[in-house]
Amino acid sequence: MMVTARAMVRKELRQIQRDRRTLLILVFVPALFLLLYGYALNFDIRNIDLAVEDQDGSTASRELVAAFTNSGYFTYAGAAHSQRELDWLIDTNAARAALVIPAGYGRDLRNRVPVRVQVVVNGDNANTASAVVGYAGAIVAEAGAEMLALAAGGGGGGTPRALVSFEPRVWYNPQLRSALFLVPGLIAYISMITAVISTSLAVVREKERGTMEQIRMAPVSPLAFVIGKTIPYSVIAFVSAVLIVLVSMALFGLPQNGPWWLLFLTIALFLVGAQGQGLLISTVASTQQVAFQLALLSSFLPTFILSGFIFPITSMPAAVQAITHIVPARYFVAALRSVVLKGTNIDVVWTQLVALVVFASVMLGLSALRLKREWR
Repeated sequence: MMVTARAMVRKELRQIQRDRRTLLILVFVPALFLLLYGYALNFDIRNIDLAVEDQDGSTASRELVAAFTNSGYFTYAGAAHSQRELDWLIDTNAARAALVIPAGYGRDLRNRVPVRVQVVVNGDNANTASAVVGYAGAIVAEAGAEMLALAAGGGGGGTPRALVSFEPRVWYNPQLRSALFLVPGLIAYISMITAVISTSLAVVREKERGTMEQIRMAPVSPLAFVIGKTIPYSVIAFVSAVLIVLVSMALFGLPQNGPWWLLFLTIALFLVGAQGQGLLISTVASTQQVAFQLALLSSFLPTFILSGFIFPITSMPAAVQAITHIVPARYFVAALRSVVLKGTNIDVVWTQLVALVVFASVMLGLSALRLKREWR
């Protein structure tokens, strides 16, 4: 028995040595996933883009801004000189939070008059918003304690009072309901997986049934074949996604503050790109089992981890943040939250829509090129 087992071991080792591709997959792919997702899986909220509306412009107000930016949690995202500019920065996600310092801030502190600053927080991500409110409260409290110590050192009677306090205002999700944060991500997650898997099996099914040769002989171009395969599944996926959205609104109270046509356009562009990705996988895979595994691997983990659905992208290392730019769910989740929660129009989300169009064009184009090479 042991002799037979040793012979089988030697045989398998020789076979693995010949199959270098499988050996590389078994050795390096787990290490790659560990590096990629090990850095991406981070619940720490850092590098929060902070806009500043400084209505005072004094030395004391600049010191407060410096306290935020030097804390390690916030990065300066720009100045807002009006409420309209502040709205635009937060609507476009150029800033996740805004610090509003009232006029007379420095004068009131010199006169030991308590002053209140305002911190506006983008509430479309409930976890990040809760952390931002906590960070801001701690920074303002520390600044107020320093001012109080200075005031006490200067003399004066009476009971000490905090000189600086803050008023948090959470936009778009004042109650910080986790459902309003999770449901748009779940819509992207479910739609991406179902669309990619359903389409990835389309071409492979033709190969396994032996009908691919008949299609090649027919007067059908690769591009027409790709479009013909995409449209039926896209319609089904679109109806399914819309039903998911409607059920989410009915059961979880998901609002629809933006225009419906923009919501449908966003869903359609995302699904076309997902269908194209599935078709590209089906042109590479030889069996439905391999196609299913590739589809699940390429849609499940990136959508869940690298889209900003759960883990904030700004807290990831720069290299991982660069990788997230090729994940379509990143743009879909951002656009979906903007439309349903913020009520924004196309002038705010057009960059996300362009990214989805580019992704869909690349996926469909590569699928057509792959089929064209196989048909020669």
